[in-house]
Amino acid sequence: MTQSSKSNILWFLPTHGDGRYLGTAEGGREVNFNYLRQIAQAADQLGYFGVLLPTGRSCEDSWIVASSVAPFTERLRYLVAVRPGLQSPSVAARMTATLDRITGGRLLINVVTGGDPVENRGDGVFLAHDERYEVTREFLNVYSDLLAGKTVNVEGRHIRIEDGRLLFHPVQSPRPPLYFGGSSDAGIDVAVDTVDKYLTWGEPPAQVAEKIAKVREVAAARGRKLSFGIRLHVIVRETNEQAWQAANELIKHVSDGTIAAAQKNFARMDSVGQQRMAQLHGGKRDKLEISPNLWAGVGLVRGGAGTALVGDADTVAARIKEYEDIGIDTFIMSGYPHLEEAYRFAELVFPKLSLGQGSNVTPLRFNSGPFGETIGNDYRPQKQASQS
Repeated sequence: MTQSSKSNILWFLPTHGDGRYLGTAEGGREVNFNYLRQIAQAADQLGYFGVLLPTGRSCEDSWIVASSVAPFTERLRYLVAVRPGLQSPSVAARMTATLDRITGGRLLINVVTGGDPVENRGDGVFLAHDERYEVTREFLNVYSDLLAGKTVNVEGRHIRIEDGRLLFHPVQSPRPPLYFGGSSDAGIDVAVDTVDKYLTWGEPPAQVAEKIAKVREVAAARGRKLSFGIRLHVIVRETNEQAWQAANELIKHVSDGTIAAAQKNFARMDSVGQQRMAQLHGGKRDKLEISPNLWAGVGLVRGGAGTALVGDADTVAARIKEYEDIGIDTFIMSGYPHLEEAYRFAELVFPKLSLGQGSNVTPLRFNSGPFGETIGNDYRPQKQASQS
């Protein structure tokens, strides 16, 4: 990444639950429409590039949530999943075009093949790991052609389409950007041919650099170039000591039994990315700082993204820049609870980063406040709020 390059920061809508602690109902928070709208509006006002909505049976439906909260935001983009094997590519293309139009071109697409065989069977998918990526390739070829305005006639191994076409096209041309995460050889093979941005979970920088180099090499051999993003949690405070205390507090109610049960579920998955996440901590609490300021405590009980950047604003910004230096230009962040951490991260860290989303920030036309609480019911604090 060059010095002049700028990154985009996305936040997260916790449609699978939120709270002050992990692995317990203690401090749990009701995640209803009003709360999700509150987080989305905060992210919009704070200047985040977009928000990721998770997918799967543990979550509220991402398409319905995105379409319900989007009208209450102005610039915020929504990273929503398409699920090859669960959806017809033609139906998915119509859904995509519709949501892109009604949001004024604020849709991003997260391609999710699915890595939990038990959940897949519950959804009617009984394909092996590599077969699911075969479906993903066929799906994306049809899906992208339809969104680009082409008429599709295809008879593949898994998908057959006759006279497939869209009557109403998306705002973005030729289609909304495609994001994709897959650490296996089969996943990389599909990604380099079909998507725009390759995603990784928050592994240590050396491992991420190795993965990016591999993807770049395969893509270059096929005449393609991808950009790269990373999915991380964050725990940022005024001091490093406070941040590490908050990290320890986050898992203070997690029992050994809860960890063992969660790790047993993760072990059944055939997702290479999930396996790599689990290997970072081995289900043990004793060595959770797996790289400077990169903490694997979240992954003790949470599937998918399991690591967090922990520290004060300067430290977290420095770690983000390390990932930028190896080619990451998109950061999909989250923290607990998601509303409060969205504010902490934006207010403390955004001013220390070079962001590509400056136009996403609501301009302040005049500084009438309120910025901070009135002192002694009499006068305003002199320092104004950051407009970064």
